[in-house]
Order: sequence, then C-alpha cells, then structure tokens
Amino acid sequence: MNILQRQITLPEVPRGFHLITQLILREIPEISDLGDGLMHVFIRHTSASLTVNENADPTVREDFESYFNRAVPEDEPYYLHTDEGSDDMPAHIKASMMGSSVTIPITGGRLNLGTWQGIYLCEHRNRGGRRRIVVTAMGSGRG
Repeated sequence: MNILQRQITLPEVPRGFHLITQLILREIPEISDLGDGLMHVFIRHTSASLTVNENADPTVREDFESYFNRAVPEDEPYYLHTDEGSDDMPAHIKASMMGSSVTIPITGGRLNLGTWQGIYLCEHRNRGGRRRIVVTAMGSGRG
C-alpha cells in the first residue's frame, strides 16, 4: 500500500461554490501512480466546506449559493457568535451542513468520479482568505 499526504493552500476565492478538482490533480500528480485506492480531502476550516457535485453547468453552483443563503440567512437576532461579522455564524452552520471532507475512489490511477462530478470548495465567508486542505491518497501502487 502506497500512501501520500499533502497540504495544499488554495487561492483566495469569493464567497460561493468553486470547482477545485483540477487544482488538486495538478498539486498531486502522484495519484496516477497509486493504482486502485482512495483519496480523502479534508478542509482545515470551520467556515468553508467541501462537497462533490455537478461540474459542467455553473448555474448549479449559483443555485447552491442562493439556496444556502436563504436557508441560513445572516443577521438573525438569535445568533450569539457575531464578533467576526454577520457572515461568520451562518458560515459555520453551512460548513456543518455540507461537511469538512470528501472521499473519492481511485481506479487505475485516476479519480473515479462520475461524468458530471467535481470537487467543490464551498466558501461561506465574504472574505474567507486562502483555505488549506489536506489530501491523503492511498493505493495499491499498481497503476
């Protein structure tokens, strides 16, 4: 079993849902040497999240943003955690709803995503800054 782990600092992006699949693959080309296995991606933040979804039509990402902004609005009077701005507590809630990690199968040294699937960075803050993810990939070593 071959295992590799790398921390990747993502470029700063605006609030919204952003495809990062190709960025991960550029940063970890060794995936092609892993044969069959798994890739786990974990985000080291509490106000951003990760998910797998539609990678072709950008309106899907816009609809995600619209839905979550409506489902978890800012400036609610019952929020106690408000010192970091009106977008902070809603960002924590959205991140908990979406999750902090995704796991993707690796088959023949390639991510075994569906035809229309990609990995999203879900940035829930207006100015979240550069986000860090930890990618752990393991495989048989027979690509």
